[in-house]
Amino acid sequence: MTNKPLILVTNDDGITAPGIRTLISIMNEIGEVVVVAPDSPQSGMGHAITVNSTIFVEKVVVDDGPQAEYSCSGTPADCVKLANREILKRKPDLCVSGINHGSNSSINVIYSGTMSAAIEAGVEGIPAIGFSLLDYNWNANFEGTRRYIKTIVENVLKEKLPKDVVLNVNLPNLPEGEIKGIKVCRQARANWVEEFDKRHSPQGREYYWLTGKFVNLDHGEDTDEWALEHGYVSVVPVQFDLTAHHCIQNLNTWNFND
Repeated sequence: MTNKPLILVTNDDGITAPGIRTLISIMNEIGEVVVVAPDSPQSGMGHAITVNSTIFVEKVVVDDGPQAEYSCSGTPADCVKLANREILKRKPDLCVSGINHGSNSSINVIYSGTMSAAIEAGVEGIPAIGFSLLDYNWNANFEGTRRYIKTIVENVLKEKLPKDVVLNVNLPNLPEGEIKGIKVCRQARANWVEEFDKRHSPQGREYYWLTGKFVNLDHGEDTDEWALEHGYVSVVPVQFDLTAHHCIQNLNTWNFND
């Protein structure tokens, strides 16, 4: 019997991605680790779940370590559901998702498979954190993140998260010595200005590539975008109750019964 916390590790870049391998290594210093992660990249899947096809799960060994690992053909949210219901012997004390190759700050949280895995864990009553590094390179250097990830995880295990809240953590792409610290922030108001690059296949069929640019519309100094731009790790508490509570009173003045 171990007194270590049981930690579920998942991601959206796939079980062999360098980001998750780093996260597994860090979690092995803290608790008993079980990995259930996609067998292929699932970036941008959001909170998709598999309902129209089968899901396969296979126990695998990716590299040395005490962790148990399972490769799943489903989405990040599928991985959390399967882990909680079929693989783990008890509910984990924590779910960590990542480390994502690329930002999940601001509006990106909506599209993120990394954060959707964390949110799915939160829905199921599991404390959860999504971690992302602001470097999309597959060979990104994650070593500078270790200290901050470990600090945040240890605080969550000790202090406990509020009910129905998960953490969205983004790490600037800087050497450890240049990161200024950790800031608790709000999500910046920003969005993607998107375009579709229209092309033609050799057979003459039209197809599109999604392109665009990220535009930060928020100049507040309490946002995740500000923190990251100024060399801080951003920590945003995220809730999955999407009700606009401030709007209920106003809507109740409308006449819906004519």
